Amino acid sequence: MEVELQTFKTNGSDATGHLVSTGNGDNHAYRCRDPAEGSLLLSAQNGYNGDTMASGREATEVFSVSQESAVRKAKRELCEEVCGRVRLWMLIVFLAAAIVAVVLVSLAVCAAVHEDVDEKFDCSSFRVPRLFNGSFRLPGLTFNEDLFSVSSNQSRAIASDLQGKLSDVYASSPALGRYFSKAEIHALRNGSVIAEYQLTFVMPEEDEERLRRFTLSREMVYNVLRQFLFQQESRAASSNLYIDPASLKMS
Repeated sequence: MEVELQTFKTNGSDATGHLVSTGNGDNHAYRCRDPAEGSLLLSAQNGYNGDTMASGREATEVFSVSQESAVRKAKRELCEEVCGRVRLWMLIVFLAAAIVAVVLVSLAVCAAVHEDVDEKFDCSSFRVPRLFNGSFRLPGLTFNEDLFSVSSNQSRAIASDLQGKLSDVYASSPALGRYFSKAEIHALRNGSVIAEYQLTFVMPEEDEERLRRFTLSREMVYNVLRQFLFQQESRAASSNLYIDPASLKMS
């Protein structure tokens, strides 16, 4: 039996929609896919593995629903009964109020009970005297015969004012105020005007050694007065009672 072969011509584009033999002799037909069909399939699938991706609006709605669910869950847990009719939110509020009350009571008790040992002292036990002598210059004054006599009115007025100034300095000192007794001006002498003074402190006998070495040492008493003199207002330089800080001496 003779078989006649016929020539099959195509450029690749004519095969669309036609059945083409596989050429293996099984006579199974193969249909070429139309490109339009592939485009439709691709446009129908936007995700991996055929899953469609949710739009931004849908994602927002899902988030809102989950957030609302969390709020509802929290409210439900707060309204749960812990013991009898006591609910969880009641217990939380009670514990917070109790903590605040305990803190306030503790602060009030500490403020009432605390006593500053340094502020509690008995001046009647201060019997040991501690004396300091020295001098300073008053550049605002001009020396005259009335100042030479300590009994003159001008001399006594100046001495009284200077004693008040020195007393204010030491009586207001946090460290020395409790031990300060008095300040005295013994004399006014020539050299512009130089005032000679004496400071008296008293201290308890049991702390005498420690006070002499530290609190009531010459350096401490001297520096308290010297610091005050350097802090005088500039307008005080023209006053009759202005004390020259550089002229301060103490022994």
